Amino acid sequence: MEAPLVPAYGESTLADVVPALAASLGIDGWTDALGLPTADRWVLLLVDGLGALNLAAALEEAPFLTSLLGHASSTTITSGAPSTTATSITSLGTALVPGQHGIAGYAFRNPVDGGYLNALTWAPGLSALDLQPRLTAFERLSRQGVSVTSVSPARFAGTGLTEAALRGARFHPVPDEDDHPARIGWAVDGAASGEKSLVYLYERSLDHTGHGQGWRTEAWRSALRRIDALARDLRDHLPDDVRLLVTGDHGMIDSPQERWVVAEDVPGLVDDLTLLAGEGRFRQLYCAPRHVDAVATRWRNVLGDRAWVVTRDEAVASGWFGPLDQRMADRWGDVLVVMRDDWAVMTRRQPKEFGLVGMHGSLTDFEMRVPVLVG
Repeated sequence: MEAPLVPAYGESTLADVVPALAASLGIDGWTDALGLPTADRWVLLLVDGLGALNLAAALEEAPFLTSLLGHASSTTITSGAPSTTATSITSLGTALVPGQHGIAGYAFRNPVDGGYLNALTWAPGLSALDLQPRLTAFERLSRQGVSVTSVSPARFAGTGLTEAALRGARFHPVPDEDDHPARIGWAVDGAASGEKSLVYLYERSLDHTGHGQGWRTEAWRSALRRIDALARDLRDHLPDDVRLLVTGDHGMIDSPQERWVVAEDVPGLVDDLTLLAGEGRFRQLYCAPRHVDAVATRWRNVLGDRAWVVTRDEAVASGWFGPLDQRMADRWGDVLVVMRDDWAVMTRRQPKEFGLVGMHGSLTDFEMRVPVLVG
């Protein structure tokens, strides 16, 4: 069985992108592990769901992005673990590894009340500082004199995840995500502000299309073509002294229904669990300490070579989350079920997930590897 792809934190992950940009800006105290060119102004375009291998399979649909592959600083990095939006955006915006920022996945144990927390929808009354109290990279850069702007959908203004991951940036709400000229205009304006600037621009249609219809579809390719046009037009409208960096937060695989294991339909599989969280490709199982070994053994026996089943302690020792703040340790499942190939574990406790085609979260090459494209 091949091994999971463990992130090279401090060298080539999403947590290393903003430090590299900051060092490129000439700001003290930051390290460029990516070898970026120096510049006083950067626009960072994050394309949700843009995996390096997904892009490589559809280069003809993205001529502008393909052209950036030839830049000397363009490269491939990985997300952190799990390979999912909430964790990835927080790693990007904080410049912290998952074990330090504590956004442990799509859904995990709420450290305040012990219940189920969906990191995208958050929970009423839960402060972002309750989960992620450390300074973000954007806060640090703002304090160091960099003008930092976030051009993101209006619906994300002030949300728990936005505040946990991206606070410190001046938030410019986008009411219509299909209005590319307006988005480009706000990015250009943000890049022109201050003596040094960083603009974060978020684009989510590729991920949305992949989840609903699959990434090996004409609909996904059409979304990629629109994003390629957005990136091209953005570059065309930016002054020559502004550099552009395009990256993704994770890749994607398609998981057909015949490759789903429904946890509740397997006799005894959910026994001893106090909480079942995560997502189809990266399930997090919570149980009393005395049950950890039995739960891990049970899931290994059922799934066999369809999954990597490890305890939290094993994952931490293998470096999956980077150096771990022990105060955050119990946010991750006591047992982690990380799917191989195109398998998924589904749960009837989250019925909306049965509408998914494209998925991510696991530690496979397709889900973990994302491009860094410099223009």
